[in-house]
Amino acid sequence: MAGGSSTGGGEFVIKPWELHGEGREFEKISADFGKAVGALEQGLAALGSPWGLDKPGSGFAAVYQDAHGGVLGGLRGLAGRLGQVGSGLHTMAERTADADTAAASGFGAAAGAGRGPVRPGATPGAGKTVPKDVSA
Repeated sequence: MAGGSSTGGGEFVIKPWELHGEGREFEKISADFGKAVGALEQGLAALGSPWGLDKPGSGFAAVYQDAHGGVLGGLRGLAGRLGQVGSGLHTMAERTADADTAAASGFGAAAGAGRGPVRPGATPGAGKTVPKDVSA
């Protein structure tokens, strides 16, 4: 998964700016896919009903109309869900950054203000801010 990696020590690193980048990619894919579905729909509509009115043509038409609506509806739904994945990645990035910032502000808050000893394992003044999205 882009945006995260295992360090082998049971820890998982998530980089919010990479999640934002992947979110933008999913949003672009969603938009492109939606345009392709629209073009397919227009192309099929332009064909009209070329199967004829005889018995085989009528039978095909009946099956085609049901399948046509279901397939196009499913494709439109897929385009929407791809966009939702992008939105979810943005939400995950923001929540991760917020959690990191909150956790980092707790480390050294007492030591940085000169109000008391540093908690065991804490680094005084370290990590006051979390890097934001630096991708273009």
